[in-house]
Amino acid sequence: MSVSVELVELTKTYKGTAEPSVDGISMTIEKGQLVAMLGPSGCGKTTTMKMLAGLLEPTSGDVRFDGESVIDIPAEKRQVAMVFQKPLLFPHMSIGDNVAFGLRMRGVDKKTRKLKVSEMMELVRLPGMEERRPGQLSGGQEQRISLARALITEPDILLLDEPLSQLDANLRIEMRDLIRQIQAELGITSVFVTHDQEEAVMLADRIVLMLLGRIQQDGLPQDFYEQPATQAVARFFGTKNFVPGTVRGRRFESALGTLQLGQDHPDGEGMLVIRQEAIEIGPGANSFEATVQRAMYLGTHVRVWATAGGVGLQFTVPPGVRHEEDETITLRLPMAQTWVVPMEDRIL
Repeated sequence: MSVSVELVELTKTYKGTAEPSVDGISMTIEKGQLVAMLGPSGCGKTTTMKMLAGLLEPTSGDVRFDGESVIDIPAEKRQVAMVFQKPLLFPHMSIGDNVAFGLRMRGVDKKTRKLKVSEMMELVRLPGMEERRPGQLSGGQEQRISLARALITEPDILLLDEPLSQLDANLRIEMRDLIRQIQAELGITSVFVTHDQEEAVMLADRIVLMLLGRIQQDGLPQDFYEQPATQAVARFFGTKNFVPGTVRGRRFESALGTLQLGQDHPDGEGMLVIRQEAIEIGPGANSFEATVQRAMYLGTHVRVWATAGGVGLQFTVPPGVRHEEDETITLRLPMAQTWVVPMEDRIL
């Protein structure tokens, strides 16, 4: 069974600090949804997760499961399971006993525990390893066991706190796929805390980006690339091109010339943001001349730095395309890829 989760004006200010770690955030997670809570270190995402789990008491606000407040319900009775950055397996216990620990604490009989452990080991793709010890496992295997231990009690909500950050790149990809498959198979409401935007995009149905204790943007993964709420969001997701100017209707007047916008934006000053992979080469609508500064081969593509009207730009081209220093080229910004954010950043 899974539940919906609602955070209502949730705030946490630690003793001895003037500024709240989490500052009045509100969000809803639908039943069976996997939401990535994304942000840099210290933004409040882990504090939020701990309040959701009942491990921290909020300074103010509410946490609701299926519309009912759980603020006064202790962590052990919330039907919430957590997987941490470090697996924290008991080294003196077998893998099977580690996985069965939650059931044993609930008084489940040995025969049922053994059956459930076998099911969980199949689920995390490690069948037949029940008799091994944690010291015999790789880092990826340890995290799989940690996941099995969390899921064996059939929680309503699964919380994952940076569970892949200790793994190497290949294992991270493997574990992302496994977590996504298991979450979809079980239909369990899940929150995945991470500082890695690529990880969030690959895993989540929805992303909640936190900065300075507040939610900066909440939306589908593609929204953060195509329609960022602020310059800070665009930068966090790797956008390199920011062009100041003025919106007039669907025109954007800037040092690059007058550009046509693909969306309506409020008139006035704004910052055009455009992904480096969206910029195209050649004449057409929204085109202008630029001067190449340098190029860098990066295997799957070449990154090119250029200037136009005193504005620095970056764009990408296929590996076989060459551009020389000081070369004059024509660039164009596809109208559908243009997006304007406020000139001044803000935390929502």
